[in-house]
Amino acid sequence: MAEDGTPPALETRGLTVRFGGRAVLDRIDIRIRRGETYVVMGPSGCGKTTLLKCLVRLLPPTEGSVLVDGRDVAGLGPEESDDLRRATGMVFQNGALLNSISLRENVALPMRAHLDMPPGVVEEAVRMKLAQVGLLEAADRMPAELSGGMRKRAGIARALALDPRLVFFDEPTSGLDPVTSDGMDNLVLELKAALGATMVVVTHDLPSARKIADRLVVLSRGRALAEGTWDEVQATTDPEVRGFLDRHAEPPVIGEGATPLVGAPGGMA
Repeated sequence: MAEDGTPPALETRGLTVRFGGRAVLDRIDIRIRRGETYVVMGPSGCGKTTLLKCLVRLLPPTEGSVLVDGRDVAGLGPEESDDLRRATGMVFQNGALLNSISLRENVALPMRAHLDMPPGVVEEAVRMKLAQVGLLEAADRMPAELSGGMRKRAGIARALALDPRLVFFDEPTSGLDPVTSDGMDNLVLELKAALGATMVVVTHDLPSARKIADRLVVLSRGRALAEGTWDEVQATTDPEVRGFLDRHAEPPVIGEGATPLVGAPGGMA
């Protein structure tokens, strides 16, 4: 609970996901505060994407629960579930735009599907969303005409179409050059200040996490090993967390009978 007694915007309790007997997530407990940017980090295969799928209700947990505003989403009725979906925006890693329609039409699509708005009002709302992400002049372009960074920003505009109170980002800086990546981080910060929405960002980009996170969690092998501000997580002595933050990997073990790399001292290049 917050100091004023209100529940977290988003919470997991004992969240566990198993595939074929293997625990991909193992009793994850996190609490995401209203209006904060919460970053989920960890090495490849640590469970970040599985956690994201559970949070956006694309994957039911094997055990445990996901709560929004203190309510277990598994117990919501059809109408409440639909309301929650409309209050949730999802920014996919590659934008996930519909290639057969323009950027303007991509952003308008959720409004036309879920809101009873006159065409002129929809058009003005689309202009506002595109202006927020710096793409107003590209409104009539097709997705294939956009750069990678522009597609990601277009995906954000569409995710914001229904003014969600929860916004999820899947690797927003993946595949971007350093300058474009920094611009994406600045956009996330600007949107947070303007919208006040709760944002959950899945990323392996350490500079990005340091810049945008109010708090973050580091996962490894399906477990939450460290949570807190950047400075608090940096202070951890857990060897797995330190290995990820310091970008240090243990050298691979060469099995008996394996052929070492040629020309390296001791057989290693």
